[in-house]
Amino acid sequence: MRHPEDTQPPTPDQLALLADRATFIRSETVRLAAIAGAGHYTSVFSIAEILATLYYGQLRLTPDEPRDPDRDRVILSKGHAAIGLYPVLADLGYFEPSALDDYTRLGSPFGDHPDMKKVPGIDFSSGSLGHGLSIGVGMALGGRLGGRDYRTWVLLGDAELNEGQVWEAAMSAAHFGLGNLVAVVDNNQLGIDGMTRDTMAVEPLRERFESFGWEVQRVDGHDVGALLAAYAALPDTAHRVPQVIVADTVKGRGVRAMEYSPDWHVGNLVGEDYDDVMAEIAAGLRPLEARA
Repeated sequence: MRHPEDTQPPTPDQLALLADRATFIRSETVRLAAIAGAGHYTSVFSIAEILATLYYGQLRLTPDEPRDPDRDRVILSKGHAAIGLYPVLADLGYFEPSALDDYTRLGSPFGDHPDMKKVPGIDFSSGSLGHGLSIGVGMALGGRLGGRDYRTWVLLGDAELNEGQVWEAAMSAAHFGLGNLVAVVDNNQLGIDGMTRDTMAVEPLRERFESFGWEVQRVDGHDVGALLAAYAALPDTAHRVPQVIVADTVKGRGVRAMEYSPDWHVGNLVGEDYDDVMAEIAAGLRPLEARA
């Protein structure tokens, strides 16, 4: 079975809705970070369009039955970006949006990293970087052995690709013929220690994944139409070759002062800075400025 069943090209209204949901993800991230006193702004901003297109335009989900055995699985390997996923799950009906008003407070199920035992819609308690793809291999293999046609999606940060376990998992996925496994790489060029090309270069990503036996697509990770087209181009889940979508993104995208900046991996906006950022996000994406 293809996912989703409706494979018609998206309409302009649908594309606009997805862009709006990406804006929602960014603004809710800023709001929740203010409750916590700090938050991972830029790591969410780089995946806002990816989350929007997956959850509102691609995944086979059942919010009223979070453990439906035929649902698509999603592993947020870069679990520190959960602050941007929680509002999406609330918006889809997994829990009441008001539950997020106590984000990270004592007794709240919503922590800085997601807990699958506490939060409906979370398939794995992620955040220990480098582990997500291995878990995805297990879930995809379980689906294959169980005769189920769900897809397993793993959203990886580019900086965590310097973990050897990622490449052991990539090799295993190809060996077991897991075409029902899709990795999406948030290639935002920055990790907490600086530019990935300086700390541990991961390029050329296409050639590296292909050498491990994967089929690769590469797209603009902030173009909702391009992301949907990449999803639509995925083969049937019975396919025997694992899939990866390298999404070229910008860390901090949507807030000019945060774009390409290593200083906002974790931060806290207050006062006029908070108001100014929320207004900038509400205005939508602007063209990127040329880098010096």
